[in-house]
Amino acid sequence: MSSPREEEAAASEDQTTFPAADADAELNPSKTDSLQVDYFSSQLTTSKELKEKAEEEERQKKEEEKKDDAAHKVKSTIIISGVIVAVIGAIFAVTKKLRET
Repeated sequence: MSSPREEEAAASEDQTTFPAADADAELNPSKTDSLQVDYFSSQLTTSKELKEKAEEEERQKKEEEKKDDAAHKVKSTIIISGVIVAVIGAIFAVTKKLRET
C-alpha cells in the first residue's frame, strides 16, 4: 500500500498531464466498444441547434403576429366602414325629413 503523500502526488500528476493513450484502441478503432465524443464539438452543435430552434420559433411568432395583425386590420376596416355607412344613412334620413316638413 502506498503512503498518502504518494497518492496525493499521483493525483496531482494526473491533473496536470494528458491521459495515457491506448495504442491498441487507436490502431484498431473497430475493436473499441465505447465511442469517444468530443465535448466541445457536441456542445457547439447543441448550442447551434438550440439557437436555430429559437430563431425558428421567433420567425413563426412573427408570421402569426402578421396574420393576426392582417386579420385585425381587415376587421377594423369593415367595422369603420359600417359605422361610416350608418352615419351617412342617418344624415340622408335627417335631410329627407327636413325637406318634407
